[in-house]
Amino acid sequence: MTARNSPSAAPLDLLYSEAEEELRTAVRSLLGSRCDAAGILARIESGRPHDPALWRVLAADIGTAGLLVPEKLGGQGASHREAAVVLEELGRAAAPVPYLTSAVLATEILLGCDGAESADLLRELAAGRQICAPALPLTLAPGAPLPAPVRDTGAGAGPGTGTGAGTLSGTVTSVADAVSADVLLVLADTGLYAVPAGAAGVSLTPLVALDLTRPLATVTFDAAAGTRLADPATARAAIAGALLSSAGLLASEQLGLAEWCLTQTVAHLRARHQFNRPLGSFQALKHRLARLWLDVASARAAARAAADALATGAPDTPLTVAVAQAYCSGVAVRAAEECVQLHGGIGMTWEHPAHLYLKRAKADSLALGTAGHHRGLVADFAELPAPAP
Repeated sequence: MTARNSPSAAPLDLLYSEAEEELRTAVRSLLGSRCDAAGILARIESGRPHDPALWRVLAADIGTAGLLVPEKLGGQGASHREAAVVLEELGRAAAPVPYLTSAVLATEILLGCDGAESADLLRELAAGRQICAPALPLTLAPGAPLPAPVRDTGAGAGPGTGTGAGTLSGTVTSVADAVSADVLLVLADTGLYAVPAGAAGVSLTPLVALDLTRPLATVTFDAAAGTRLADPATARAAIAGALLSSAGLLASEQLGLAEWCLTQTVAHLRARHQFNRPLGSFQALKHRLARLWLDVASARAAARAAADALATGAPDTPLTVAVAQAYCSGVAVRAAEECVQLHGGIGMTWEHPAHLYLKRAKADSLALGTAGHHRGLVADFAELPAPAP
């Protein structure tokens, strides 16, 4: 693995460009006007957490769904740096939209499949006309073995190459955003398939998820018809690459979440008084906030490094992503826990949004690999010996 300071490696850039700041302004303005905490809680209570109207504006009007899609396929031709900015703002708002699953994970999988069918689906995703969810457990981590694939029980079942039709049977658990998806990407023993979510033989069983803004479901296929997008080897390589990219960008969502928690906690401690003094003036609380600020600042560096490595194709990208996830995961959870505790009794209520961020942080700490899994990857990449049994 080539080191960052070697002559062949691109210099690391942690700063935001002017275009990235303009994108941030547009996304934050949209979320500020159409994604308030009261609205999110109302949608959760209604049993329909996703906001289709918000998604249309975010995905199609602003064009964020096509950031990673090349211009020749109707996308923006941007990079992971821009997608990271969007995820920061979505994390800051705890927005109930399927951006991570559709615009990042599914899009990256399709980009790894070189075929007319995958290109057509990418055009639909980039235009915001369809939502795509990979039929994979949300906890699946980069570097981990892929789960046993769904079986192709059709007459044409076999290793084969190229595109074609398949008849799929099997069950996948903990699939994120499947309930709002139009198309499911399914890994079968004969390759990768696109299956309409409403097709015959496809059933979704919603699960009780900790993060109510990112619903999970068990997806069952019973002789469901699908269109093959790639052969088994290509499919597995595409999924492996997509998991790496998604884990790296998830760090930016965790960063945005942690920043919101820090900002809201500081504002609360400035406004609340005890013994005729602002709570934030007490030294014990000052120290806790100072430590949290340092954690968030370090998380920003780690998340930006991962986004930049993915954007530039740096040789040490797997290591950089593993470091980002190993660190940002814990920071998001600590920031959310401090937010709830330092808000006192109001932080424990349903009406205050702090619990949304705590649940998102806890769920994100399991998504795409735990911090422990990524620390193990860091040890492998750095060739550190494992602890003695």
